Amino acid sequence: MSVAGRSVQLRVQVVNEKGLHLKPAQAVVNVASRFASEILLGRDGQMVDAKSTLGLLALGAAPGAELELEIIGDDAEAAAEAMVRLFAAGFEVERTPGEGSGG
Repeated sequence: MSVAGRSVQLRVQVVNEKGLHLKPAQAVVNVASRFASEILLGRDGQMVDAKSTLGLLALGAAPGAELELEIIGDDAEAAAEAMVRLFAAGFEVERTPGEGSGG
């Protein structure tokens, strides 16, 4: 599969107290899903789709873990900014009225 557009690669750090567990993983999926770009997150050479909760949980990212972020697509810069903000905020995101927990 090939995704046209730009490519952004950077590192993010898990700064919350409990690491990348279910609730933060869902926050990552929610933010990543807003973008058309392919968004990969990983460590130690294991890259997973940032739009997959199970993939993110498989990373086992503890507090303080540094993760690689690779984004490929036309909206890569915007996606990178959103992901960096999410990680810097410890996965705290504002909820919009009526937003459900998703499936």
